[in-house]
Amino acid sequence: MYSYTIHMKASIVDLRYKMNDVLKALDRNEEVTILYRGKATGKITPLEKKATSSRVKDHPFFASQSEEAKSVEEVMGDLRGSRYS
Repeated sequence: MYSYTIHMKASIVDLRYKMNDVLKALDRNEEVTILYRGKATGKITPLEKKATSSRVKDHPFFASQSEEAKSVEEVMGDLRGSRYS
């Protein structure tokens, strides 16, 4: 099976005036080759994205509440605090 990487080429002027397009290419997981006077001088590669958890109980807020048996109203009251101190 063949593996290929999508590349975008961007000049210094593109970096200056079309950075939004470069960022969109990185979001699409494309590598961006930087050109200076028509010659490749560098490469910007996208970061590897972490797999996000879609389960609510895995969220850090709920994990911090796992040892306590408070209701949602009590937790929100603690977070908001009272009006008068």
